[in-house]
Amino acid sequence: MPTLATVLHARGVRTAAFVAAFPLDHQFGLNRGFDVYGDQIPRGPDGRVANERPASQVVDDAIAWLRTRDQGPSTKDQFFLWVHLFEPHAPYGDPSTGRPAVDRYDDEIATADREIGRLLGALGTARSDTLIVAAGDHGEAFGEHGEYAHSIFVYDTTLRVPLLVSGPAVAAGSRIADAVTLADVAPTVLRLLGAPLGEMDGIDVSPAFGGTALPRREQYAESFAPLVEFGWAPLRSIRSGPWKLVAAPKPELFDVEKDPGEQTNLVASQPVVARDLQARADRYSPASLPTTASANAEAAERLRALGYSSGSQISHQPSAISNRPDPKDRRELAARIAQVTSGELTGAALVTALEGIVRENPGNGQAHLRLGYARMQAGDCTRAEPEFHAAAAAGLPSADVFLGLATCLGQRRDLAGAERALNEARRLEPDNPAVVANIGLLQATKGDLPAAIQSLNAALAIDPALHEARFNLAVAYAKAGRRPEAAAAARELLTRLPREAPQRSEVERLLRAVQ
Repeated sequence: MPTLATVLHARGVRTAAFVAAFPLDHQFGLNRGFDVYGDQIPRGPDGRVANERPASQVVDDAIAWLRTRDQGPSTKDQFFLWVHLFEPHAPYGDPSTGRPAVDRYDDEIATADREIGRLLGALGTARSDTLIVAAGDHGEAFGEHGEYAHSIFVYDTTLRVPLLVSGPAVAAGSRIADAVTLADVAPTVLRLLGAPLGEMDGIDVSPAFGGTALPRREQYAESFAPLVEFGWAPLRSIRSGPWKLVAAPKPELFDVEKDPGEQTNLVASQPVVARDLQARADRYSPASLPTTASANAEAAERLRALGYSSGSQISHQPSAISNRPDPKDRRELAARIAQVTSGELTGAALVTALEGIVRENPGNGQAHLRLGYARMQAGDCTRAEPEFHAAAAAGLPSADVFLGLATCLGQRRDLAGAERALNEARRLEPDNPAVVANIGLLQATKGDLPAAIQSLNAALAIDPALHEARFNLAVAYAKAGRRPEAAAAARELLTRLPREAPQRSEVERLLRAVQ
C-alpha cells in the first residue's frame, strides 16, 4: 500500500519521522519509506518500556534532523517530515495532583501547542515555502453520551478532529465548512507537491482553498473495539447529507445539521432513511471481522493498555455478532474501564475499580492482569497470584502475566514455580529482555552464577537501557569473584542513570565494595 512516505521517497525526497507512542512503533510497518524513523521510547523505573515519550523529546529529535539538512551539500532539497505528539492523551499530566482531568487535558493541549511552535520556528526562512499539515487522529470524550476517553463509540465527540493546512498555495485564514476526512490528506498533499496521484479513498480538497465547493460524499466510520476488546457488538456509522446512522443492535439516526450533539434518535420517525443508510453501511463492511493474525503478544497487550484494539480470541462470525450486547447498554462499565486504561486511577481507587470490573466482567484478562500488578505493588502477592492465574485462564497471551506470577512465587521461595512461570513467559516472548533478565535473576538466586551472568548479558544485548538487569549483572559478577567486571558494570550503569535517580547511591556503594 503506497503512503506519503513511500511515494515521496521514490521521487528523491528526504524523509524522516519522529513519533511519541508505541502504537506507531516500527514493528507495525509505518517506517516504510522513511530514511529515518525515530521511535525510541525509554523504559520506566520498573524496567518496562514506557508507552509514550514527551513531546519535547520528539521535537528535539525532529529539530536535530532538520539541522542535519542545513549541513548537507544542498539546503534546498525537498523533505518530508512527520512529527507525532501524544499530547493530549490519557493519562493527562499527573493524576495524583487531584486537578480535574479536563484541566490537565487543556495543559497537554498547551504543551503540544508550545512544542509545535518550537518545531515551526526551527524551519527558519524555509517556513514560508513549507507545506504544513496539522491533524488529530481522534477526539476525546469527557462524559458526552456517557463516554469517557475514546475508541468505543462513534459519536462526533471522538470522530471530529482538527485539520489545519498552511503553505504557499493556501490562502491564510480560510475556513472550509464542507466535510472532509483524514483520507483526504494524502491526495491533497501529493497534488500540492506535484506528485502523481494513485487510487485513493480520499480526494484532493485543495480546490476548496480557493473557494470551490467540494462534492458531497458519504462518510463511513467504524469501531470494532467493542467486539475485540469486550465481546460486545461493533459500531459502524454512515453520514449522508444531514443524516447520520449508527448501525448497532439498537440503531440510532440523527439529523446532525439540526442536532449536532446527536441527542435525538429519529429511527422510529424516519424508518426509510434508517433502512437505506443501514444497507449502505453494510456495503462498506459487515458487522463481523475475518480471523487474521494479530500483533505479537507483547505488542497486543501494550496496545490494549493504551486503549487500542489489537485482536482477540472471540468469535467474529455474523451469527455470534447479532446476539452481542449493544455498547450503549454497557456505558457505565465502559466508563469504568476507560478510567483504568486512561491511568486516571491509582492506589486503592484503582484496586477498587478493577475489583468491580472483574466481578462484572470475569473474562476480562487485562483487568485481572492490572489487578494482579496493583495488588503486587501494594505488597499483597497472596491476593495477586489468583489474578495472574485468571488472566492466563482468560487467554491473555502476554509475558507480563507470567512475569508477575514469577515475582510472587519467587517472594515465597517457590523457585520451581517461578521457573515454570518464566519458561512460559519466554515461550510467549522469547526476545523480551525483561523475561531474559528475570531468568538470570532466578539463576543467581539458585546459585548458578555463570548461567545468570550469561542471561543478564543476553538481556542487555537486547536492551542496553534495562538498568535493573545491569545492576544485577554487577552483583552476579561480584558474587562470582569477578571484581573488575563487577566494577565495570557498575560504572557503566552510573553513566546511564540520570543524576537524580534514587538508585545511584546503591550503585555507588556496590562500586566502592568491588574496587
